[in-house]
Amino acid sequence: MKTIIFVGSNKSGSSREALRAAARLGFFTVLLTDREVFLENRHDFPEVHQMVLTDLTNYNLLKSCIGKVQEQGKKIEAILSFIDPFVHVAAKLSKELNITKVPPEPLEKMEDKVLTRELLKGLSASPYFETYKKGESLETFIVNQKNHFPLIVKSPISTGSKDVLLVKDVKQFTQCINKLIEKGCDEILIEEYLEGPQYLIEACVYNGEVHIIAVLEQEIKLFERFIVTGYCLLAEMDTNFHNKIYETVCSILERFSMDNGSCHLEMRLVNNEWKLIEINPRISGGAMNRIIEIAYGFNLVEETIKIFLGQEPNFNRKIKRFVFAQYLTSDSTGTLIKVTGRKRCSGLPGIEEVFIKPKKGKLLHPPLSMGDRYGYILASSVDKEQAISLAKDAAKEIRFYIEPV
Repeated sequence: MKTIIFVGSNKSGSSREALRAAARLGFFTVLLTDREVFLENRHDFPEVHQMVLTDLTNYNLLKSCIGKVQEQGKKIEAILSFIDPFVHVAAKLSKELNITKVPPEPLEKMEDKVLTRELLKGLSASPYFETYKKGESLETFIVNQKNHFPLIVKSPISTGSKDVLLVKDVKQFTQCINKLIEKGCDEILIEEYLEGPQYLIEACVYNGEVHIIAVLEQEIKLFERFIVTGYCLLAEMDTNFHNKIYETVCSILERFSMDNGSCHLEMRLVNNEWKLIEINPRISGGAMNRIIEIAYGFNLVEETIKIFLGQEPNFNRKIKRFVFAQYLTSDSTGTLIKVTGRKRCSGLPGIEEVFIKPKKGKLLHPPLSMGDRYGYILASSVDKEQAISLAKDAAKEIRFYIEPV
């Protein structure tokens, strides 16, 4: 029985849709998960044919689980993950079993932000950065950074805007570094703060050929962290604008020696020059797969699975529409009593999907990471501004009723 093993998944978003895509392609799907609640609610995952509870951070235990699947007579065609930090782990397991079409080395480098910066040093797309290692003279390090404020301070393995902090002076800088050290960071990355519009670029590589799948403008709000609250997929772009993105992405991926795989890059346009904020070796989470499907008519996680299987993906655009994703956050802290407006919102013109994540009784709070976004509304149109206004107007219909704590 042809089988695909997935290392980890979220309950919703791109990683969950990858499970559905694999089942739709006719594969027996096995999910290795560390979430007991998934097994307790096994009926919520009809596309998962076998679910195994295990420690995803224990490599030898993962190998043992995979061995037991093989002993059942199943033929493993791929081992995949669409969530951090297991993308390269899945590829490494595939390599050991000699079934991979995507080597783990580029993926592992992308998952480590310090390795990424070191690898891209000297590229025009790479901004100023330094690293501080626990035990070094903090006073000397801070003195050397005085002329570079404002700065971004982050953990090299941060995801979803967790442990990514903006500092504007020596006092904030010292506090942030000490805070990350207290959280167990032995190495801290310091980067130049870049001013300019920010974009997300979804890209895939097949047999050495780079494909720009989608380019999205990002709306970013600074709460305690930088949180992306809106994405606008650009169905049409100026040719020079697109070509410059393509050239920059190709120059970055060449440094990683990536011949097959997928990734997304966050970049800022600074004085007409593209600068890399970060790169991750997978499709973006959340609504990204649905955004692309609504805009272009193909399922990106399905085509990504084909790359890992050694099959040629099909990125032909069946349609072309602007899509805006408006994410929902909470302004206050408290227990969710109810959510209203979902049906009204869904019935409005141009609204493609309304997703509300938290259930009654969930503790909500202002966002500290991307995981603290509590839903989204997707709207589409042949006109960019209309797609944006449709989603934002619809979002006004949604109301979270919260009991303060």
